[in-house]
Amino acid sequence: MEKEDFAKRLAELRIHKGVSARDMSLSIGQSAGYINNIENGVNLPSMMTFFYICEYLGITPKDFFDMESTNPTKAYELYDIAKRLSNDQLDHLIALAKGLQK
Repeated sequence: MEKEDFAKRLAELRIHKGVSARDMSLSIGQSAGYINNIENGVNLPSMMTFFYICEYLGITPKDFFDMESTNPTKAYELYDIAKRLSNDQLDHLIALAKGLQK
């Protein structure tokens, strides 16, 4: 993943969470412009800060780099719900998801 792709992915995930770059920066213990600097390609986070970013976003580092998943937080929410459904309910959910993909 290139620096530009990293910056875009961070912005995408942050926007899906519905927080400003400033609020996210402060929430992970950084200066107010920290996330903006990453999203503008000025800096990259340290490995430790990257883990804090993932924790803040509620995702794993693997999820961060999975460009096919536009909103991994919502995917986890759906997965948590699906774990408690019966087989019949899961079949309905799968059919609905397939229908939405069309």
